[in-house]
Amino acid sequence: MQDFSEVIERVVREVLSRLSQEGLDTGDTECAVCVSCGKCVEKAPTAVQNIKNAGAARISSSLGISAVKGGLGPLIDHTLLKPEASRQDIEKLCSEAREFGFASVCVNPGNVRLATSLLERSGTKVCSVVGFPLGAAKKEVKAYETRRAILDGAREIDMVMNIGAMKSGDLRLVEEDMREVKETCGPRVITKVILETALLTDEEKIEACRIAKKVGMDFVKTSTGFGPGGATVEDVRLMRSVVGERMGVKASGGIRDTETAKRMVEAGATRIGASASVKIVGG
Repeated sequence: MQDFSEVIERVVREVLSRLSQEGLDTGDTECAVCVSCGKCVEKAPTAVQNIKNAGAARISSSLGISAVKGGLGPLIDHTLLKPEASRQDIEKLCSEAREFGFASVCVNPGNVRLATSLLERSGTKVCSVVGFPLGAAKKEVKAYETRRAILDGAREIDMVMNIGAMKSGDLRLVEEDMREVKETCGPRVITKVILETALLTDEEKIEACRIAKKVGMDFVKTSTGFGPGGATVEDVRLMRSVVGERMGVKASGGIRDTETAKRMVEAGATRIGASASVKIVGG
């Protein structure tokens, strides 16, 4: 007869695989599938939070373990993309991410390796940007940038869509651009596409979301934070209506307080990109 722990482990792996395919962050998978210590709430809070979000009413754990961190923390990509960011700034970013249980830190490609080393054995992933912030690089360049970031430790990629192609009505190029990065990421690396909604008409936003869904992107994202405007509740609601319930929507740009973040979540956002993350979770 098959050992019961092996059955449980197999089931947990299947659940985590499904959550990952649906664009949900499963945290540290190797830790999350361990059924011997009962400390998943401590060691993989992001995975536990997303299992709760998927419908679980109860989570079991060992004695002496505090409740899973709730609130907005597990939904936040703690972001620092300023060109003047120093090593000390990245160290502080990663320390805060560990403390507050953020989903990821989002950093420029040159800081991925450092962030990866600082967040080793934590539930927080490293996210890097590609084609940032203009989206105007050739698809082959974006693919190389993606491979390099993954090699350095990135487990999430936020790519900027070819905005000029979308404004020109060249939907084939928009699709090829997204597909190149998505195929480079494969099934193990979460891929988000930044639309830069402030530069698009509603019709263009809808078309971009449709293409992202067709290509198999895990998330659509509103803004770079370097454009003429950031996330709006209306854009988040529109994007959610197009991509459906099983794809992620990331609201980013101009989110600096708790109430704004909550409004984005209520409108359909499943991730928040912010540099004011500590202020947001602190209320």
